[in-house]
Amino acid sequence: MTHRRDFIRVVSVALLAAPVFTAAQHSGKAPRIAFIGLNSAQSAQQLLVAFRQGLRERGWVDGENIIIELRFADGKVERLPALVAGLVNLKIDIIVATSSVTTRIAKEATKTIPIVMATSADALGEGFVNNLAHPGGNVTGMTFFAGPENAGKQLELLKTAIPTAARIAVLTNPTSGAHAAFIRESRSAARALGAQLLVSEARSPDELDAAFAAMTRERAGALIVVSDAMFYGQRRRIVDLAATSRLPVIYSQKEFVDTGGLMSYGANLPDMYRRAAAHVDKILKGTKPGDIPVEQPTTFELVINLNTAKALGLTIPQSLLLRADQVIQ
Repeated sequence: MTHRRDFIRVVSVALLAAPVFTAAQHSGKAPRIAFIGLNSAQSAQQLLVAFRQGLRERGWVDGENIIIELRFADGKVERLPALVAGLVNLKIDIIVATSSVTTRIAKEATKTIPIVMATSADALGEGFVNNLAHPGGNVTGMTFFAGPENAGKQLELLKTAIPTAARIAVLTNPTSGAHAAFIRESRSAARALGAQLLVSEARSPDELDAAFAAMTRERAGALIVVSDAMFYGQRRRIVDLAATSRLPVIYSQKEFVDTGGLMSYGANLPDMYRRAAAHVDKILKGTKPGDIPVEQPTTFELVINLNTAKALGLTIPQSLLLRADQVIQ
């Protein structure tokens, strides 16, 4: 009798731990998860690894009990509608959107397929959800900014690193619905710090050269690169343009600093992708996306590249180095 109770207990625990299929289960097929990105597969490789890891931690393995459909627009926004439409026609179970623009296009394409934002600039401000705690509709996931106040923090860190910078440029993408709030907050912070803010725009990779040329003409002494999917995909080029222009830059993602950028302050992007996998897991187990709160970053990292500082002839204050989560030497 004891052995029988032990057997039942073991089976019960195993059943509780096992993934629960929803709609796809009824057809006898593994759930199909679409992972769609604006940039190239190579650019998204680290983030895709983090997403797969998050799924694996919850018992989901691509090719075994789920199927992940990968789609990448290679930096061409105009390709996204057709890619999303193709996924909708495949009757995908969940769409994982990796930027604000992919979220917007997916949301326009379907009101029924759950959409999980692996990242979005400002889910509430861009109108993807009505409420972070109770999003409603078919969209949930992660939102990158805790709020536009992050702009003030980046500006303060940049001025601490380069106190002589009186004219500070901000590289923005005017097609982003989140950047206007960032610029407003940056202007207010710049006034408080006695600096002048110069707004430079780039809608596509083709406009980056002109944007940096404008910063040079306007004698910018430093630069903030706002979080944007296109900028992330072009991070090597942006870092090279900054080096050529001899502009000290603070970015929103550590990956820019890994590529040779000076410094970054922002959320850990791979961690957000791992956390997005938890939203996918909940939906696969039957929770409606509208009932899953949208999560915001809880920790922010300051990363400084001393090799880049040396190349720019900068001496980063020791007080700032002590605040850094990582110093690359």
